[in-house]
Amino acid sequence: MRNRLHALCPYFAMFPESFVEEHVRAFTREGDYVFDPFSGRGTTVLQSLLMRRQAIATDVNPVGYCLSAAKAQVPRPESVLGEIDKLEVRYHDCDKRGLIEQRRRLPVFFGRAFHYATLEQLLFLRGVLDWRRDQTQRFVAAMILGILHGEMDTSVRYLSNQMPRTISPKPAYSLRYWRQRNLWPRKKDVFARLRAESKLRLSGELPALRGLVRLADARQAASQFPTLRGRVACLITSPPYFDVTDCGEDQWLRLWFLGNDPKPTYRKISRDDRYEQKDRYWSFLSEVWIGIADLMRRDAVLVCRMGGARMNQVEITSGLTNSLTQAFPSARLITEPKRTPLTNRQTPAFRPGSSGCRFEVDHLFRLA
Repeated sequence: MRNRLHALCPYFAMFPESFVEEHVRAFTREGDYVFDPFSGRGTTVLQSLLMRRQAIATDVNPVGYCLSAAKAQVPRPESVLGEIDKLEVRYHDCDKRGLIEQRRRLPVFFGRAFHYATLEQLLFLRGVLDWRRDQTQRFVAAMILGILHGEMDTSVRYLSNQMPRTISPKPAYSLRYWRQRNLWPRKKDVFARLRAESKLRLSGELPALRGLVRLADARQAASQFPTLRGRVACLITSPPYFDVTDCGEDQWLRLWFLGNDPKPTYRKISRDDRYEQKDRYWSFLSEVWIGIADLMRRDAVLVCRMGGARMNQVEITSGLTNSLTQAFPSARLITEPKRTPLTNRQTPAFRPGSSGCRFEVDHLFRLA
């Protein structure tokens, strides 16, 4: 049965846990270190821990860090429920005038995206949750990221007006979409939804081990884990796809909840979110592999799922191989790259006429 923590929060361009399980089983033993420098929603971290492997990861995006770190150090169910109770008491005891004033100062998008009572609870939690340092509060924040927006016509778990669950559309487009369809948000009690979510997500097996996740650029990975040099047996990752997504734009609403401005952020999360020139993209990946090289064991394996707009499979494989050999001159493909078409994309419903990535290619390299 699928572990329900995997579905804590949907994420753009995510690979399934079966992808991680297959390669962890093939190339590692219990106790080995598995690493993901672009951890995203933390699938590599969680699945590795469930299989009793040590797991480490980095992500420069606060959303990716929050989700991955929450799965790397999962608190006990009673701790989470107790924390939600405390937060609710604090909310009811606080002076609501400040929250009301915050709500009124927000852009018009927020008044149509969330019921006013729901929005005030979110503003309170946004202000008090210490997701960077507190393990239990980080897990609460990660649950909120998972239910912050989604399809209200198909599930009661989402807090927003009708939106995709993977990305946050631009405010102007969302407002037009809702007005044309006369869609209004429903009142949701955030604390009640958090209790339901915690009971759902924490009802199955919890990892026996704990992982380490750093909010950091992948190119500085070796300096983030100085005691683990030469100990990583397997790297399983999916780098940002070429010319496809920009975290500051596509995750802007989740980033707002974590403390960013209440509008899409352009090029402020990382200058590497979205490259539009191929040579710069491959140079970036070369720098990443150089930055993680000291962590890898001599016999390590790299598993990499790649995609991109305006690149064919030959270009992707050639570019990846060339970038990798800058750090690992002896790197060689273990098997032929495997191409998989992308289906069931949410983007067209909220971005008519979008193209983006149409397929992904999986690569397996022995690094020495």
